[in-house]
Amino acid sequence: MRPFTLNYALPSGQSAAIPPYHFDTALQLNVLPDGRPAVTDRALLLAAGTTTSTAGSQTHFDD
Repeated sequence: MRPFTLNYALPSGQSAAIPPYHFDTALQLNVLPDGRPAVTDRALLLAAGTTTSTAGSQTHFDD
């Protein structure tokens, strides 16, 4: 028997979207092209949502 959710939960593969930010190793932050921290862009935060860290606790949210 196949669980009901597997009828709809399909792997999407790699996303073709390019995020509008990059990780700055010196600042240890995601940075926008104009140099501002990505966390200051409200529209980007609403679009991207949160990510869950798999390196430690499953309840820790990355910025």
